[in-house]
Amino acid sequence: MNTTAPTLTPTTRALAWCLHLLVVGLLALAAGRAVADHRPHAGWVLAAAAACGLVYAVGPLLPGPSRSRRAAALWLTAVGAVWLVLLALSADGVWVAFPLYFLQLHLLPRRAALAAVAATAAAAIAGFAAHQGSFSPAMAIGPALGGAVAVAVVWGYQALYRESEHRRRLIEELTATRADLATAQHTAGVLAERERLAREIHDTLAQGLSSIQLLLRAAERTLPAAPDNAARYVGQARQAAVDNLAEARRFVAALIPPSLEGTTLADALERLCATTSTRHRITARFHLTGEPVPLPTAHEVALLRIAQSALANTVRHAQASTAEVTLSYLGDHVAVDVVDDGRGFDPTHLPVADPEAGGFGLAAMRARTQALGGTLSLESAPGHGTALAAQLPLDPALKASP
Repeated sequence: MNTTAPTLTPTTRALAWCLHLLVVGLLALAAGRAVADHRPHAGWVLAAAAACGLVYAVGPLLPGPSRSRRAAALWLTAVGAVWLVLLALSADGVWVAFPLYFLQLHLLPRRAALAAVAATAAAAIAGFAAHQGSFSPAMAIGPALGGAVAVAVVWGYQALYRESEHRRRLIEELTATRADLATAQHTAGVLAERERLAREIHDTLAQGLSSIQLLLRAAERTLPAAPDNAARYVGQARQAAVDNLAEARRFVAALIPPSLEGTTLADALERLCATTSTRHRITARFHLTGEPVPLPTAHEVALLRIAQSALANTVRHAQASTAEVTLSYLGDHVAVDVVDDGRGFDPTHLPVADPEAGGFGLAAMRARTQALGGTLSLESAPGHGTALAAQLPLDPALKASP
């Protein structure tokens, strides 16, 4: 029954039901007192209360009053007319004016609602005075004060509702703007990277491949008449291929950690252990097991970063004297294990990640392994050190590669 709010929230729905119950209760009170006190015209009072309740009940069941202010005004007029009959028969009908105030303020435009509230209050005062046989200012206080309270409550609620809706729209706009900004930034980053790679490829690889093609064509034209010239052209083409291969490797090197540039994962981990032992009061030793095979760059980066993070956690938190880092080639898997003899901890009670205190290391390690289809396991207990193992699957084709 609300034309000012497009949809009923759980709160407004609960308030509407409370208003319905209040109307029913007040009508029942008026009818019950008339019957219990054996008042004159008790039957008529009972009939008027029932009629008022019936007319009131029709409104929420019809779609008209909730969508059209004209229909709402007609329905309120019908309810008010039956209520006036009840008020004429019983002084207890004056109490029904209070919920009527809320209905009028809720369904009618502001000016019409104020006029309806004033008319209802005046009718309530007049009806009560008629039943009492006299008029005094005290009789006007209740209906007038009730009308004023209803106006304050409804207008205050409407102001809060408008403010809430405004904030909701702002939040939705902000969320949409942030999503658009993130998309735009991602798109800009992708385009910038494409432009960089396009420039690099055009200025190096494409030019080099064109030179190789021209040199090979020159060698082809000189054969077999001038084999020495052809050999010179082939040598120049070979050198151009070497130079372009070096350029291609530089592109790849720009996308991997510097510690992996020009070396193997085993060498990088051994150097990491040596550096850790030199810089901190801990002995970090590296072990290699299994037959090494070439690894994808993503695997090498992930395993190196996991070992770095695990050793950093050991140095920072474990109070350990030794740490063992093992790189294992297990046929169809490759794994890095980091074991220390520190104080350990309870893995079921990890600290909550915090921007100030940190605590993102394990989550980052787990994300790296899951992104490559691997697993991360952690074993620890207070006073018994910590063992961390990261295992990544290998492509079967890698085992056959030289």
